[in-house]
Amino acid sequence: MMRGRGIFKLYQNTLNRRPYLIQAIQAGTLMGAGDLISQTLIEKQSMRSVDLVRSLKFSSIGFFVGGPALRMWYGVLNKHIGSSGKTVVLKKVFVDQVIFAPAFLCTLLVAVGGLQGKDWATIKRELKANYFDVLVTNYYIWPWVQIVNFYYVPLQYQVLVVQTVALFWNTYLAWKTNRKINLEN
Repeated sequence: MMRGRGIFKLYQNTLNRRPYLIQAIQAGTLMGAGDLISQTLIEKQSMRSVDLVRSLKFSSIGFFVGGPALRMWYGVLNKHIGSSGKTVVLKKVFVDQVIFAPAFLCTLLVAVGGLQGKDWATIKRELKANYFDVLVTNYYIWPWVQIVNFYYVPLQYQVLVVQTVALFWNTYLAWKTNRKINLEN
């Protein structure tokens, strides 16, 4: 138990000193883990046939885009909307889901396609095929998570909470962005 507290204290201190770096590492690690879960549990790949390059690419989106963007976004929400109260929480969730989620999901889907080496025409077709479904699925999950996150969790831990839940979300996104779809239409 003492060791767990020591690790958490180390995490807190490091997070306070380097919030963007720590949250980038969290996001990258959890996105990579989501891709590995997708490959092994959903796509039924054996551990020997796991595409580690694919997982590293997916992880890099979390490291370079997801973690920093979320950290910045939560700071903006806190600064411009507030930090506590039921009305503040509802405003934050509304703004998060109307502004950030649609833009971030589009960015994420384009980034995945780009890292997969797809040309712009293919990325646009896949975006057209996947975006609405991903956005709707987002609305089933994230408003509820964000209500709890914004109401109960201190700002410095909000990205960690989101990224922990996002392990499952990232598994879904990894599957969704790597499955073969018919783009002939």
